[in-house]
Amino acid sequence: MGISRDTWHKRRKTGGKRKPLHKKRKYELGRPPANTKLGVKRVHVLRVRGGNKKFRALRLDNGNFSWGSEGCTRKSRIIDVVYNASNNELVRTKTLVKNCIVQIDSGPYRQWYEAHYALPLGRKKGAKLVSG
Repeated sequence: MGISRDTWHKRRKTGGKRKPLHKKRKYELGRPPANTKLGVKRVHVLRVRGGNKKFRALRLDNGNFSWGSEGCTRKSRIIDVVYNASNNELVRTKTLVKNCIVQIDSGPYRQWYEAHYALPLGRKKGAKLVSG
């Protein structure tokens, strides 16, 4: 029995049962969740309605992150899943979902900050700015 997104198995607004008028159809198809984990990139390609393609990320190790107050967006490596408001199990298994809090590599942002402001970021007092 597959995952189905139909509504004819539900009850009517009045509470009465609906009679099934047809078998399951391709357009009622549902698919299992990706449950994207933290790891070396693994993406499966799905053929979807209209012959189009969807990319199902099974494992990812980097992403596009934004430093909101500075207006700086860079591709960065994901180091760890730190917190998830919906479920601690998702933190333990390092599952990447929307709104999970992740720890990322600060390198690209540090590089941008030092180039943009010509100031060292988060270093000890008196540290010299390394050009390069």
